[in-house]
Amino acid sequence: MTTIPAPAEAFHEVLDHRNRPNPYPCYARLAEQPVTRVDDRTWVVTRYADISRLLRDPRMSAVRRPGGGVEPEEPPARDEHGNPIGIPFLRQDPPNHDRLRRAVMDSFVPRITAMRGRVESLVDGLLESRAGAGTLDVVADLAYPLPVSVICELLGVPESDEPVFREFARVLTRSLDPVESLTEQEQRETEQQAAALREYVGGMIQHRMANPGDDLLSDLLAADEPMHVLDLGTTLGLLLIAGHETTVNLITNGVLALLRNPAALADLRADDGLAVPLVEEVLRYDPPVQMTARTTRTDVEVAGTTIPAASRVTMLLAAGNRDAGRFADPDRFWPRRPDNAHLGFGGGIHYCVGAALARAEAQVALTALANRLRNPRLVVDPPPYRRNAVLRGPERLPVAFDGLAER
Repeated sequence: MTTIPAPAEAFHEVLDHRNRPNPYPCYARLAEQPVTRVDDRTWVVTRYADISRLLRDPRMSAVRRPGGGVEPEEPPARDEHGNPIGIPFLRQDPPNHDRLRRAVMDSFVPRITAMRGRVESLVDGLLESRAGAGTLDVVADLAYPLPVSVICELLGVPESDEPVFREFARVLTRSLDPVESLTEQEQRETEQQAAALREYVGGMIQHRMANPGDDLLSDLLAADEPMHVLDLGTTLGLLLIAGHETTVNLITNGVLALLRNPAALADLRADDGLAVPLVEEVLRYDPPVQMTARTTRTDVEVAGTTIPAASRVTMLLAAGNRDAGRFADPDRFWPRRPDNAHLGFGGGIHYCVGAALARAEAQVALTALANRLRNPRLVVDPPPYRRNAVLRGPERLPVAFDGLAER
């Protein structure tokens, strides 16, 4: 007889690496009730309508508070105008969040639009490098090198330094997980890498101040209201870590879904235009960001449950995306799904700043793989997964194929 764990235990199962290949049964058990109390300060919300509302609720704060509470344990440094500095805007509330995000978007979005041709060239080059091998590790050979090359080009990072940035991303993404899932060694390692990243980015900023170029960093330095140097450093780190890892998982999860669903792969080969809705369905069906968290400023009622002020609320985006009350046949991978307003990039004022870039990279990569790999097939299923529960994705995804078609 199968034992159904208590809801709080089901949340700990979500964080358990043994369930990383398929956490969706754990999400389904949690979703049997819309709100779960994990401990005195932590609550979990699973249903689409509740998550969508909370992501837009000004009573929910994005400021990270290690010990809980309404205010950070250590007050942040502030600039001459009283604005907090040195904190990623992803973890700030208005009005400072809005000021920093606007500064990035003004330069970032136009550059993304102009990058698509370069993305196509990079994807072709990565595939050509494996043409005679007969195998491709989607993670190591495509999904990791593509977004790190793109973000480094956007920021003006020398190509020779890309491996350094890859290591920063690998280690620092673990810091996004709930702290209870991290070992003491992992916490020390993330702190060390965060310090190393700050030092590297600080050097980049100083160099660009003296030698402006045609890159995003130079744009930000030349803005009418330039960021404080500490804000600039944390913003560059955020673009590298969050943007890179999201795209890695989006591409890899997309390939996995296509190879598990041959009809969808055949449809994409027959119609490149399917790439746009297909990527949206990957974002719903197996999103690269599985959960996000906020802190309640006041008591907040969710589905008849009052969550007290100063509580940490984890919103399971991946569970909301499989909510049968919002999506028909939610466990089905359906690239032509109508009305696919998923939670894959969050929502509200903190909607993923790199969403447009991640979409473009995934659309190009999945289309190229579908059109160019002859008879692609999974070598192992399920593949091994990385430890991260928030940014969930395979550690490796080996694919065998019979040759590479001409572009």
